[in-house]
Amino acid sequence: MPPILAHGALGPFDEIIFLGIAVAFLGMMGVSWLRSQQIDDQAEADPLETDGEHFELE
Repeated sequence: MPPILAHGALGPFDEIIFLGIAVAFLGMMGVSWLRSQQIDDQAEADPLETDGEHFELE
C-alpha cells in the first residue's frame, strides 16, 4: 500500500495511527456538537429556568 497521508519510519503503521487520530478527533468534535445542540434545545424549551451557574445575558 503506497503512503497517501503520512509517511515515516513506521511504514504502513503511521498511516493507521494518522487515520486513527483523525477519526478520534472527528468523533470528539461530533460529540461536542451534539452536546451543544442538546444544551441549546434545553435553553429554548425553558429559557427562564436557571440553575445558578448560567443566566441569560441581555
